[in-house]
Amino acid sequence: MWRKLKFYTASTLFVALLAACGYLYFFGGRRGGIARTVDAPALVREIQQLSELVTVRCVVQKVIGLKEEKVPFGAESVLLLVQANVLAGVDLAALQPNDVTVANNGPVTIRLPAAKVLHVFLDDKQTQVWDRSKTWWTPWVPLNPDLEQNARRAALEAAQATALETGLLAQARANAETTIRSFLRAMGISNTTFVAATATGR
Repeated sequence: MWRKLKFYTASTLFVALLAACGYLYFFGGRRGGIARTVDAPALVREIQQLSELVTVRCVVQKVIGLKEEKVPFGAESVLLLVQANVLAGVDLAALQPNDVTVANNGPVTIRLPAAKVLHVFLDDKQTQVWDRSKTWWTPWVPLNPDLEQNARRAALEAAQATALETGLLAQARANAETTIRSFLRAMGISNTTFVAATATGR
């Protein structure tokens, strides 16, 4: 089995554009030397625009075999060579107004939702049936048309489990914090602290 990790954050251009908009929203209204304060609910809305922030992509290659016993006897089996993509990150759309606090228009504290696996899918170009067979002494037993799909579902579960073993979620959270911190710094907020969500998610 071969596995490869590839990390990436949200598009720099996208973050820069949102940062510019946010900066104008919060600080563009300075007139006559009077500065607008940072409004926590508005800041939450700006962060939520990042939506599902995918920060880690894990590529997993595996060999998946599935065997189905026939009645009254015999068996059918399929062997797949699969390549799966596991995407993890933080769902910022779940951020609530009370998850962001601003202390005296200075330090910002953000309680991020827990990192999670956002998407798992097979790369069909890199996935193929290596072997498909049934016991030779039961030629009258038809092949199960759903066996390959069952094997693909098993492959998705196995790929996700393998990705989680690599510390995928911890890396996803760390990358999310880096991206959000850079986003806020571009808006003039240089002091940002992150805290973990409680067991209940809030």
